[in-house]
Amino acid sequence: MDPRTAGPPTAEPPAAGNGGRARRFWSARRVPAVLVAVPLLVVSGAFLYDVAAVRAGRDALGWRRELARQLDQRPLDDIWVRVGAAVAAALGLWLLLTALTPGLRRLLPMRRDDADVRAGLDRDAAALVLRDRAMEIAGVRSVRVRVRRRAARVRARSHFRELDEVRADLGEVLDDAVRGLGLARPPAVSLRVKRPGRKG
Repeated sequence: MDPRTAGPPTAEPPAAGNGGRARRFWSARRVPAVLVAVPLLVVSGAFLYDVAAVRAGRDALGWRRELARQLDQRPLDDIWVRVGAAVAAALGLWLLLTALTPGLRRLLPMRRDDADVRAGLDRDAAALVLRDRAMEIAGVRSVRVRVRRRAARVRARSHFRELDEVRADLGEVLDDAVRGLGLARPPAVSLRVKRPGRKG
C-alpha cells in the first residue's frame, strides 16, 4: 500500500478495565457536616459572647453560672450525666463512621476503561435493566429484582413452561445482562423461579 494514499492510522480500542482500579464513590457528607457545624457555631458563639462580656466587667449570664454549678455539684453516677455521656458517645461514633465510610451505597462503580473517566450506575437502574431482560424470556409472568453491591436478587414467576427450562434461560440471560452492565464488581445473581399463587 502506498503510504501517501493511506489514511491516518486507526487507534486500537482500549482493553477493558485498563484505566485503573474502580473505587467506590464518596459522599460529600453535607448533612452530617451541617448537623455538627451549626450547633458548634451556636454554642461557641454564646460562650465567646459571655466570656467577652465578663472580661468587659459585666456579670456572667445566668445559664453559664447554672451550668458551672451543675458541673460542680452533680455526681458522675447521676442518671442524667450517664444519659448525656451515652448520647455524646453515640453521636461521636456516628460521626466517626460517616467520616470513615464512603457512603453513596446506591451508586455502583463501573469499570474504568480510561484513567481520566469515572462512571457509576444507580442500583435501581441496574435492577430495571435486569428486569427488562428477564421479562423477554418466554414463560416469565413477573419479575422482581433487587440489586446490591455484591448480589442481585431475582424472583420470577412463570405461568407456563417447565420451571427448570425457565430457570436455565433466565440464568443465561441474567449472567449476560450483568456482564453487559460494565460494573467493576459484577454482582452474583441469586435466582428463584416459582409458579404464581392461586387466587381465592
